Amino acid sequence: MPIFKRNPFGHILFLKKMIIRIFGLVSHGRYRKFNSLHIEGSEILRKLPERNVLFISNHQTYFADVAAMFHVFNASLSGRDDTIKNIGYIWNPKLNIYFVAAGETMKSGILPKIFAYAGSVSIDRTWRSKGQDVNRQVKNSDISNISKAIKDGWVITFPQGTTTPFKPIRRGTAHIIKTCKPVVVPIVIDGFRRSFDKKGLRIKKRNVLQSMVIKEPLEIDYDNESVADIVTKIEFAIEQHPSFLKVLSPKEAEEFIKEEEELNKKREFWSS
Repeated sequence: MPIFKRNPFGHILFLKKMIIRIFGLVSHGRYRKFNSLHIEGSEILRKLPERNVLFISNHQTYFADVAAMFHVFNASLSGRDDTIKNIGYIWNPKLNIYFVAAGETMKSGILPKIFAYAGSVSIDRTWRSKGQDVNRQVKNSDISNISKAIKDGWVITFPQGTTTPFKPIRRGTAHIIKTCKPVVVPIVIDGFRRSFDKKGLRIKKRNVLQSMVIKEPLEIDYDNESVADIVTKIEFAIEQHPSFLKVLSPKEAEEFIKEEEELNKKREFWSS
């Protein structure tokens, strides 16, 4: 690989590889030593095409979720089955992995800015800005950049756009699916909210069992299914449909969501 070869976003691939290696080495113990990561479905990753894949997942922290996926994806592609044991896989990582993130999040400190170079597709959220609710138009450049990333490789997105559980799915994800027609792979994660702060940079609690379940790609009729149909399909696939709360009483469900929102407010950003 030429040392100054760049991806479609102008990032130098050699530099991106070095950043992934360093962050991989630093973060590996967070899922193997301080906590334990249970993985299911890694064999599914090895059957996916090199490009045009969209991963959809529930969201629990800003960065720990994505970092764990980088580990799991690269470990699986190197032949490991449901484990990230032996970090040698990070030496030659897949370089066309991207993740969709809010621009203001990726500019909130030196570490997020460096992490963004590892594969962030930064967008301006249409519903939230600087902690305030807003209502603004989707930028065509944001849609274009997500489409560009999907065409180039694998893209991770969190269609709820928030770390608070059981929030509505943003319809923009369904529009992207209908437009780009990617292979859509659901991922369900758990335990990250308990083990990390909201940013996912500081270890909040040790010996937590984290889990990541990779599911078979969704069957989607891109031309005939409506945006609403795809949204519902996403809700069930990442286990964030309101019906999943029915295992709790209405009062318990309300208290659960309220507690999570209050907990999110209390978690502080770990500064360097």
